[in-house]
Amino acid sequence: MRITPFSVAVICAALLFGLEEARAQSWQMNTQSYALKSGESTEVGDLYWVVNCQSQLQGPPEVTIMDGPPGVTASVTEAMVVPRFQQCAKAVKGAKLKLSAHEIQEPSNSLMTLRIRYRTKDGVRDKSMNFTISLFP
Repeated sequence: MRITPFSVAVICAALLFGLEEARAQSWQMNTQSYALKSGESTEVGDLYWVVNCQSQLQGPPEVTIMDGPPGVTASVTEAMVVPRFQQCAKAVKGAKLKLSAHEIQEPSNSLMTLRIRYRTKDGVRDKSMNFTISLFP
């Protein structure tokens, strides 16, 4: 079997395309954008910590705004949630994460960083989340 420069180029292009596609998909999953007007709220997602589809939470997760625009708050509400990412079929003890805009004076775009603290059977676990927030009066 003879390897030609053309076949090497095709293999390199396939590898680069595959790596670029995976990187783009990963980036896409980690970047979430939300647009809010004064007085609006949006549910961002479910919060849970499971092992073998069993909740490990000792209490509801806690959210702390590490950085973000003024006039925007983050809150956690206890709820039963289905951990679909782990392919669980039944709801477990968890919470819903919500962002709320209060009085917005002028339009802006900001990066918001949240820390989610999970108190689990194995100890405290911290995760961070980043959002792009567009605000409108």
